[in-house]
Amino acid sequence: MRAPLEHQTTPAARTQAVGIAGGQRLSVLLVEDDRADALLVEELIADTAADIECTWSPSVADAEARLAFMRPDCVLLDLNLPDANGIAVLERIKTVDPNIPIVVLTGLNDEHFGMSAVALGAQDYLVKGRVEPEMLKRALLYAIERKRAEITAVELHASQLRAMENARLERGLSPSPLLLDDPGVDIIARYVPSRENALLGGDFYDFVQTADRTVHVMIGDVAGHGPDEAALGVALRIAWRALTFAGLRGPDRMRELDRILCTERASKGIFATVLSLAIPPHGDKFRSVRAGHPGLLVQGRGTVDWLEPPGGPALGLQSGGWEYHQLSWPEGTGLVLLTDGLFEGHAGSGNRRLGEDGLLELARSFADLPGEQFVDALIDEAAKQARAHGGLTDDIAVVRVERTTR
Repeated sequence: MRAPLEHQTTPAARTQAVGIAGGQRLSVLLVEDDRADALLVEELIADTAADIECTWSPSVADAEARLAFMRPDCVLLDLNLPDANGIAVLERIKTVDPNIPIVVLTGLNDEHFGMSAVALGAQDYLVKGRVEPEMLKRALLYAIERKRAEITAVELHASQLRAMENARLERGLSPSPLLLDDPGVDIIARYVPSRENALLGGDFYDFVQTADRTVHVMIGDVAGHGPDEAALGVALRIAWRALTFAGLRGPDRMRELDRILCTERASKGIFATVLSLAIPPHGDKFRSVRAGHPGLLVQGRGTVDWLEPPGGPALGLQSGGWEYHQLSWPEGTGLVLLTDGLFEGHAGSGNRRLGEDGLLELARSFADLPGEQFVDALIDEAAKQARAHGGLTDDIAVVRVERTTR
């Protein structure tokens, strides 16, 4: 008859609820070089009356090979093996898969190894010759649940850090306006992150007013998703604001932005599109310079039109080719700058996308709405169109600017 085994465990494990597995089938990889000891453990597992499948490995090398094509729920690991011993055994198994829970097996004289193993990442340890079936079962279940809780805590922490990083980047991508008192324009801005895979995109916008009372409005989009693209968008927005106050305009400003992008981007394949407008304090004209960015909507007086100023290449593709163009601005209308996430989402059946024509048709269906309501309706309806296809998968930035009566 087997001597009852003393079950050594950490205080945290003792606080776990007992009935965790509730009849589920478990798989265990037993790494033990002594076949007689392995048979004793297998008998203990059989005596638990639980649905546990046990696979035996006589060495670390054999266990590593098995873990390459199987993922057990738990590993029972002897620390004295022919090809490794002590903490090195634990480290080798953790290297194969750090997410597998491990219960260490120690001899009567090696309990200090068990405590060290728990300190280094094992979920529990058992002393050979002092275990009973129910204790073994509980040790396995506790190990599985503790590892699951550990992984969940790590993922939650990573998610929280990602959310904090995204919040900081969002503030940089969508800044506060820098306008004079009574600026002569009414500006509405919206930024809607898609959160696809929890990654922030590189859509950005800005609007400032210089001492001559000219209002400068810009919107842009860095290709791709992720912190590098978002950080590049922040850098371009800040650079655009600084260059504007430094007196650079139109093509000169685009050339400097192009230089900054080529210096700051993480890889040569990254590019950005930008549309920049200069709105003088008087008259019915404005000036535009466009670098590969989509055109804009002109909304008001009961209708919506698509306006696409002449443009040059996107930043980062080739230097030069940008020019200032002067365009008419009908009185009583607003200029709506946007990024392509607003119309690149799927709409209707199949793989059809909304597109610029579809967006224009959509916008005309609520052309009579006031400026702020129009912008919100535009975003909401585009999202509604894409809902059947999983929603919008790109960030959206929209800026609407309209002259006010002075």
